[in-house]
Amino acid sequence: MFDAMVDGWAQQQRAKFLRESTIGPRMRLVRRFAEFAGLYPWQWTPEEGEAWISHLRSGPTPLRLSTVRGYEVDIGLFCAYLVDVRYDWSTECIARFGRAPVQVFHENNSIIHVGEYEGDPGRRPLTYDEVQALFDAADARVAQIRSRGRKGAIPALRDAVALKYCYAYGLRRQEVSRSDVVDLRRNSKFPAFGRFGALTVRHGKASRGGPPKRRTVLTVPEISWIVDILDHYLTEVRSELDHTGHPALFLTERGTRLGVRALNTAFATARDAAGIDPTLDLHSLRHSYVTHLVEFDYPERFIQEQVGHAFSSTTAVYIGVSNEYRNGLLMQSIHARYGHLLNDGTPT
Repeated sequence: MFDAMVDGWAQQQRAKFLRESTIGPRMRLVRRFAEFAGLYPWQWTPEEGEAWISHLRSGPTPLRLSTVRGYEVDIGLFCAYLVDVRYDWSTECIARFGRAPVQVFHENNSIIHVGEYEGDPGRRPLTYDEVQALFDAADARVAQIRSRGRKGAIPALRDAVALKYCYAYGLRRQEVSRSDVVDLRRNSKFPAFGRFGALTVRHGKASRGGPPKRRTVLTVPEISWIVDILDHYLTEVRSELDHTGHPALFLTERGTRLGVRALNTAFATARDAAGIDPTLDLHSLRHSYVTHLVEFDYPERFIQEQVGHAFSSTTAVYIGVSNEYRNGLLMQSIHARYGHLLNDGTPT
């Protein structure tokens, strides 16, 4: 019966058009909780849920708050499915076992969401110097491989381009992996950029139950150096990897689409070679892109649309402007308000 409950919940989620990548982990989590409790769902009580959370928080590597909340939400959704009178699980459990399922997590034993951002406080944007050091390290790896006469220079060059591409368009790692050559487009307002004036993102992060979101990311003049890099990559490098006419922008040595794991490895390799904070990951480049657009004085709405955020509050948590930029704003304000006092210290 437990298997039937889990399968029924999976069907409910598929009816809501949730992705299998969401449903699968939820199913495994339910079974994991059942294994911990040593009880069937109709025997679960809030005490089992609280004991599980206490267990998850103990040990040398306790889970993060946002992760634990996600677990509570998922188990809570499963319990909500079981107690929903439209599915008759309560009636059947009472008839068979003399007791009905109950909600394990409720408002008095669940983590309250009080902040807009609860991610790792260590995650931050890279500074301009760090971005440059990262790219220099990626380029240096290509030169090192060539100087030793070893294979791998072409993949290393591809990795260097992929990292720069990720930053130049503020992309998520999945968006980099899913990019195709045809997604690179012209922008009639900037003909000098050629076919690299804009990027169509067709596999943006989907809302729950919805299809991948689309957006167009414009190449900004301050990061237009990506134009020459992509042109060289498509002209001289990608052809060495394209064995089957694959549409992907970034290909493996076998001519298949470069995956997210390979992109993560490319970033970690360059990051470590550059001596950059090891807690930073590939997504930090997206944070850097947002922060630097703010420092380039682009409007908030423009930045929000560039990165595909539905709400400006989401974009706001990506921003970590430098002290230099903030001091510049401060000086502008001082000059605007008190400029008449700054020449000789006396009013004019």
